[in-house]
Amino acid sequence: MILTYDISDVVPYINWAYFYFAWQLKGEAEQQHIKREAERFLANIQGRYHTHALFLLETVHSEGDDIVLDDRGLCLPMLRQQTAGSDFLCLTDFIAPVASKMGLFAASVDAGMESDFDDDPYQKMMAQLLADRLAEATAERLHEEVRKHYWGYAKDEQLSIREMQQEHFQGIRPAVGYPSLPDASLNFLLDRLLDMRQIGITLTEHGAMRPHASVSGLMLSHPQAHYFAVGKIGDDQLQDYARRRQMPVEELRKFLIANL
Repeated sequence: MILTYDISDVVPYINWAYFYFAWQLKGEAEQQHIKREAERFLANIQGRYHTHALFLLETVHSEGDDIVLDDRGLCLPMLRQQTAGSDFLCLTDFIAPVASKMGLFAASVDAGMESDFDDDPYQKMMAQLLADRLAEATAERLHEEVRKHYWGYAKDEQLSIREMQQEHFQGIRPAVGYPSLPDASLNFLLDRLLDMRQIGITLTEHGAMRPHASVSGLMLSHPQAHYFAVGKIGDDQLQDYARRRQMPVEELRKFLIANL
């Protein structure tokens, strides 16, 4: 499923706290000033740029620390916490060992938002920081639509956007490169399934997405699903993960350096 949104469709879903943080603004007056500037910028680019999303609902089951896509003969290996004192969680803990559902997604903005303002450093920074927020806001709106309509496991959900940003909804959407799903090379597997070029996303050799203002990941519906950080893993898990990913250990070291 491919979805395209007008800027005005996703602006209400922007989490401004991250925008203020990117500008390193802590005072309320400064924050409100930059927000007004941002809102003017967004109004001016309405109709010129759009945001885009991909969504795929798959039948899956868990096998150990792997998520198996039943209809494709493909598995998505996951990592499990190993740090003493952790709950030793893995995302597969929130997927049944019998047939269930899981979502795959990607969201991005028109590439021009990152390249069309090079002549004005202030406008360029504004565009890039807002592009990041718009991509995340698109994922937020998509997730809401998935829960209530496309997947429909929470048809009766009635949450404000603020409540959504506080993650009061059922399920999670762990993003590639984030603490629960730290291996950026998983983007190559997601790209095989989603064909991210359909919304203008390409991948570097390191699994990074272009435009930079892009996000991809999974959507899980388990009522007890919650975010966690995989944290540090030992050589034993690295070896096992490399076997399951069918990749050389040394190659995976480059993607998981922060977790080793």
